[in-house]
Amino acid sequence: MTTTPFGLSTVLGYPRIGPDRELKRALESYWAGRIDAAALHRVGAQLRAGVWRDLRRTGVDAIPSNTFSFYDHMLDAAVAVGAVPDRFRRLGLGELDTYFAMARGTVGEPALELTKWFATNYHYLVPEIGPDTVFVARPGKPAAEFAEGRELGMTTRPVLVGPATFLLLSKAAAGAPEGFRPFDRLDDLVTVYGELLAKLADAGVVWVQLDEPAYTADRTAAEVDALRAAYTRLGALQQRPRLFVASYFGELGDALPALLATPVEAVGIDLVAGPGNVARLAGCGPIPGRTIVAGLVDGHNIWRTDLRAAVARAAVLTGIADDVVVSTSCSLLHVPVDLDDEPGLDQQLRARLAFARQKAGEVVQLGRALRDGVAVLPEPPGAPPAQWRDDEVRSRLAQLPATSRGAYPDRAKAQQERLGLPPLPTTTIGSFPQTGRLRQARAALRAGTLDAAGYAERMRSEIAEVIALQERLGLDVLVHGEPERNDMVQYFGEQLVGFAATTRGWVQSYGSRCVRPPIIYGDVSRPEPMTVGWATYAQSLTNRPVKGMLTGPVTILAWSFVRTDQPLADTANQVALALRDEAADLEAAGIGIIQVDEPALRELLPLRRAGQRAYLDWAVAAFRIATGGVADDTQIHTHLCYSEFGEVLPAIDALDADVTSIEASRSKLEILTDLRTAGYARGIGPGVYDIHSPRVPQQSEITGALRHAAAAVPADRLWVNPDCGLKTRGYPEVEEALARLVAAAVEVRAELS
Repeated sequence: MTTTPFGLSTVLGYPRIGPDRELKRALESYWAGRIDAAALHRVGAQLRAGVWRDLRRTGVDAIPSNTFSFYDHMLDAAVAVGAVPDRFRRLGLGELDTYFAMARGTVGEPALELTKWFATNYHYLVPEIGPDTVFVARPGKPAAEFAEGRELGMTTRPVLVGPATFLLLSKAAAGAPEGFRPFDRLDDLVTVYGELLAKLADAGVVWVQLDEPAYTADRTAAEVDALRAAYTRLGALQQRPRLFVASYFGELGDALPALLATPVEAVGIDLVAGPGNVARLAGCGPIPGRTIVAGLVDGHNIWRTDLRAAVARAAVLTGIADDVVVSTSCSLLHVPVDLDDEPGLDQQLRARLAFARQKAGEVVQLGRALRDGVAVLPEPPGAPPAQWRDDEVRSRLAQLPATSRGAYPDRAKAQQERLGLPPLPTTTIGSFPQTGRLRQARAALRAGTLDAAGYAERMRSEIAEVIALQERLGLDVLVHGEPERNDMVQYFGEQLVGFAATTRGWVQSYGSRCVRPPIIYGDVSRPEPMTVGWATYAQSLTNRPVKGMLTGPVTILAWSFVRTDQPLADTANQVALALRDEAADLEAAGIGIIQVDEPALRELLPLRRAGQRAYLDWAVAAFRIATGGVADDTQIHTHLCYSEFGEVLPAIDALDADVTSIEASRSKLEILTDLRTAGYARGIGPGVYDIHSPRVPQQSEITGALRHAAAAVPADRLWVNPDCGLKTRGYPEVEEALARLVAAAVEVRAELS
């Protein structure tokens, strides 16, 4: 095997939040006015330099740049090609504040739509593209970061979202003619990418990475032909860096030979989520003079790589391509920074894990082994320890009878008799603001300066205040506010057998929002009730119904790092069985409404249609295991958010929840048309205001949204709620927004009566 300017190893990206979430703190300080733009930029420069130095120390040969972002790489790409909607330009803000206005909204303008980045829990901002969008090459950020790397003695490889994926993930701007697709503008955008590449070449850039993950999903022949034409044009440019087109999250299919037919110098293939890429590549015949970047180390999960098996897969590629470079399967954005920060994990488990820093090391080991042989590689981990298996759980699932609740009309009648709710009942999704006081209480509990009894008393005090606030605002169905929950998945992971929790295993979800996904390593069971005490205490404080709040089995899987030694469906069913027991205990304690949230239902959907039916079957089955044991007069809610729902509407219906609340504010309630077309006939709560923005909506906006919703959904099935939980917001804006929500519901309720 010969080498290229890549060397032997690279990674497709790296966590940008910092080892201790330095980015989160800097962003929130800037938004709060505690630091200025110069201070924020200094933090960004320090984080970038730290990543590059870490990768160089690890031995990675080719180091990427422009993977850092103050909010989101798709937003960065929009700025790099000038795709800033006029409504944000007209605000008259500086460049940085215009950027954040697009991400977070302002008093005058709602933010760009937010949705999931393929099958991950990362959220990207959706660019708005119209026929008149003027694309302009703005290479300032990638060029500046390349220059920073040079000052540190490193020639980095700028990374940008590829033009085809950028447009395939965009949405038509408001006012675009019917039938217009952003992808229609590909030729125009390729021209601007050519200008970007020329300017980067002028700055001394040797390689540029263009990410095209959209082509691991099903694509039409026309879309594949357009990809080939785009990279044929870019490859033919006289003034450009070498081009590396990266793909991840699956198999490229027909897009792989299409890319190989263009003049690009390197193509990246995911051999973790897309093992069929090897056979497809072999079918293309010898490809001399081309570099294949082999994604052999899983960038989306935290298990150690079987290095010997990975080298065997890579060795097949060396007979096809002249140059093979070892890489991660995708960006390491999706895993925590450093396993060395987790000394408290069980040692048998820890020996099986690798975070971003360790995965970069695995890439280096594989690259050298591909050149020098496998003698230096460690043996793979053995079979999981026997104590991680629970035969009782497996037996219960095998013997679980098929259960089905009554027909929805009968359930709805029984629930109304029990609950006595008005038309357009108002509620929230679950969480209330996580204040500094709550975070301090959790920190004190961990530090041992606050005992369990004192902590429980503080949580009860918070719950009492939240219940009183909701009664004062006039909400119809209340929540306890979840003050005791650090995260909607981590909270359950810390109480279920078969899960492990980290202390610093943070992963970016969007912007400054970070989560600590738990690790599912063994069979799952529930040793004791997890939520019943908090829910029953809240219900004791009010005569209005209080929802019991659970996170659904699919979302717990999606937002955890999941074991890979058994099918996902088996793990989902084990989690669902634990939730079924919890739902039964909530019902027995007198809780009449139980919400089982599945915001990640769409997230795990396989990118290619061939695998989608099987996934949806087991996802729906797991939800119905969790919810199928309650009586007909117990109302089951679920919540879905920040996904493109069109492909899973039949599954949403098959969940058979009595009420489904859906994030709909940023997409202007577009989901209602789809639901009406699909014949959805149960309760629906389309989110009527965006909680991910600090902007408080006017009452007239909520009233308008409700009138629009009432035209599509009968009043007896329409619920009124925000689009997501309120934990990231502050109490002043929450109180003002909810007061307007209740007033809007009262106004529209009167109109409809």
